[in-house]
Amino acid sequence: MADRELTPTHSAFLELKEEKAGMQEGYRFLDEKRLILASEILTELARFEEGMAEFRSAYAGAAEALRGAVARHGLQGLGVYPAAPTLGGEMRMSARSVLGVIVNEVTCAMGEQEAPPPVVDQSPEAERCRSVFRELVPRAAKLAALAGNLERLRLEYTRTARRARALEDVLLPEIEDNLKAIDTALEELEREEAVRVRQVRRVR
Repeated sequence: MADRELTPTHSAFLELKEEKAGMQEGYRFLDEKRLILASEILTELARFEEGMAEFRSAYAGAAEALRGAVARHGLQGLGVYPAAPTLGGEMRMSARSVLGVIVNEVTCAMGEQEAPPPVVDQSPEAERCRSVFRELVPRAAKLAALAGNLERLRLEYTRTARRARALEDVLLPEIEDNLKAIDTALEELEREEAVRVRQVRRVR
């Protein structure tokens, strides 16, 4: 019978029915978990796409500022332009759990910028370039957190879907086949018993 040896008894039949009911309950849980995780993935994906669109727009502005600074100072001149002071700011992270999956929320605020070192050939183009690239940092931090959320949710969804498919496509059909086999065997035993009883009565 299927992949397991079962004695065709009423107790084995009842045990299998209980096992089937437990698996069906597990499948319903996994199926609901899949839906919740899929909904969370779509929510996080929408946030990521929105953040990425904002980042690309800001990055395009930063690239334009870089072109202006290069046009003003040249590559060599911009290469020796004093670097920005150490970035100051604060990053806060809060976490929540979605069916055991950690989903992080990151907020990053840049602090007051330290006074830059003195510059011989200071220009508004180079200063703007420094400023706009600095503003990309909190956007990148937010995107990194969202990307991490999506990866963790994806992995958990994949595991959950795989387990649900195993129940739906393998284990539950196997138990159903075993139940049918036991039921058929029990019917045959009952018929054989009935035949024996009739034969005994005839002999008497």
